[in-house]
Amino acid sequence: MSKVLELIDIHKTIRGEQILRGVNLSVDEGEFLSIIGPSGSGKSSLLYIAGLLDRPDKGEIFIKGERVDFQNSEKLASIRNTKFGFIFQFHYLINEFTVVENIIAPMIKMGKSKSEAIYKALILIEELGLKGKENRKPFQLSGGEQQRVAIARALINEPLLILADEPTGNLDSKNTEIVMDIFYSLNREGKTILMVTHDLELARRSRRIVRILDGRIID
Repeated sequence: MSKVLELIDIHKTIRGEQILRGVNLSVDEGEFLSIIGPSGSGKSSLLYIAGLLDRPDKGEIFIKGERVDFQNSEKLASIRNTKFGFIFQFHYLINEFTVVENIIAPMIKMGKSKSEAIYKALILIEELGLKGKENRKPFQLSGGEQQRVAIARALINEPLLILADEPTGNLDSKNTEIVMDIFYSLNREGKTILMVTHDLELARRSRRIVRILDGRIID
């Protein structure tokens, strides 16, 4: 099985505090991996570096065997937009946009045609149980529905890897189950998922758990 992502000897210091201390991590194609640890352990920093939203002070990152060049900002942006789908605790939807407009934004940013983007968005909307909500604005949706829109937006460019940072952190138990069911379904379809959570029960429902403490992977 091929490696989608590989992090080697990752170090990161923020405001004088060493957040990551020589982390090594690999994610295989088709894997559903959870990173778990207490607040301040470095798990979100690791996810941000893995998704190229931040850069390490030291260490190397490989995507499908190709070394990431952090000096090439244009290439970094292209990788983020085409290889990764991001889902955060806060959905970060654009309030002025409809559901469809929020979902297609990454495709439009990559220069794809609007008609193709809308076609793909409508398929995702139906798959994620949002049919009939296409033209609603985020404030007209429940928290769970907003997070499903964010998931659809993350999927629109058919990413190599889905990166989820506490994706159910703002949801009640019912909507947490809905989002986790979506993740299971995506993983069964072959999608690779890397999820950060502080919730051990959620982590146990993924295929593999990695524990991080004080900037080091301990298990």
